[in-house]
Amino acid sequence: MENNTNLTVNSEELKVAFEGESAKKTPKMATNDKVKRPLTNKKLMTFLVIGLIALVGGGVMLTVGLLKLTASGPTTDYPELSSDEKEEKYYSALTGEKLTDKALVTAPTYCIQTPNGTDGARPQAGLTDAGVIFEAIAEAGITRFAAIYQNPTSAVIGPIRSLRIYYLEWDTPFDCTIVHAGGSGDALAAVASGGYKDLTENYTYMYRGTFGGRRWNNLFTTSSLLRQYSSDSGNASSEINGFARMTPEESEKARVDGTVNEKLIITKPAKGDTSAMTPVATAVGLRFGGLPNYNVDYTYDANSNKYLRFYQSGAAHEVYGCPAEDLGEKNPEDVCSLTQMAPSVVVAMLVSEHRASDNYHEDIKATGSGKAFIFQNGMAITGTWSKPSRADQIKFTDEDGNEIKLAPGQTILSAVPDYGSVDF
Repeated sequence: MENNTNLTVNSEELKVAFEGESAKKTPKMATNDKVKRPLTNKKLMTFLVIGLIALVGGGVMLTVGLLKLTASGPTTDYPELSSDEKEEKYYSALTGEKLTDKALVTAPTYCIQTPNGTDGARPQAGLTDAGVIFEAIAEAGITRFAAIYQNPTSAVIGPIRSLRIYYLEWDTPFDCTIVHAGGSGDALAAVASGGYKDLTENYTYMYRGTFGGRRWNNLFTTSSLLRQYSSDSGNASSEINGFARMTPEESEKARVDGTVNEKLIITKPAKGDTSAMTPVATAVGLRFGGLPNYNVDYTYDANSNKYLRFYQSGAAHEVYGCPAEDLGEKNPEDVCSLTQMAPSVVVAMLVSEHRASDNYHEDIKATGSGKAFIFQNGMAITGTWSKPSRADQIKFTDEDGNEIKLAPGQTILSAVPDYGSVDF
């Protein structure tokens, strides 16, 4: 016998439960509809099966509807992302160029003091690998470089010489390891007290080549030795405070290619200066006011969008470009081939400068402000450089105070004494 003693249901309520509000509106058919009838297990199972079928049917209809919506596409049209928008881009804070890996953005940087004398320093090795190069007189009218590297690959880098305080002031914003062989007293004191990453003449990470014609300009390092130093010292990253840069795409739009086009002028011309309306500059001369062996000329090459560097004598400034592999502690003459220096950007900064009290070394004011000439994309831009403190990066502005962005690529910044000249 079926057990139905406690399970009863009102047929009116059951009808509403399964048929919705329409059941409430259906006329009652007989008086015995009001009678509560027992609900057997068989009947309960029947109602449950019917309910399950209804639920499954509804799910099928919903699924079919979604499939139709997917097939026909969304009702709102969203534009497809371009390949550039889908690709995450990384740019070097040192050069402004694109990088292939996010990890390269914060790779350690190295500021290497590199001589430029005619006493065996030339040709330098690996200098084309540097992203930024500062050029200034070090002593007796002889120029020297502070070459800044990030992710170097050169098998030989150098020679390495002593540090001056003004090179240190230019180096500081790049958060680099200062690579040098001794230096002036004030520069060494600043490094010791300033918490710098310091690598001075050290034969674990540097080596002496054979003397030959290089004489005392024979201290070198390699990319692998620099990476080993960063690993050993725990200085595995750098937070670069770089120059304001255009993206490669912005720079390409600004190219002149040897023709005048006012629409492509990056900054407004100086007031009343009609020559600024034709900013094309294909030849540049920097005169440091001292020995002609250290004056330089540049010729703009529209095909490569770079500036070929020459000495005033007309000889190309050639350096050793070394293979991208570890060749051991070798002389650059033995393992490298010559290539001409050709930066993408040349900057001339007029600086306050005079001979130091020893009448040999140079005093250069690296902070403050002064006139600047920026040569990039075939154009000459006249502006102002400013650097409030050692920790601040140099900023370039036009006469209205608008910041001038540098084109991406290797950049050479020359500190031209206020008694020197910039010709273009």
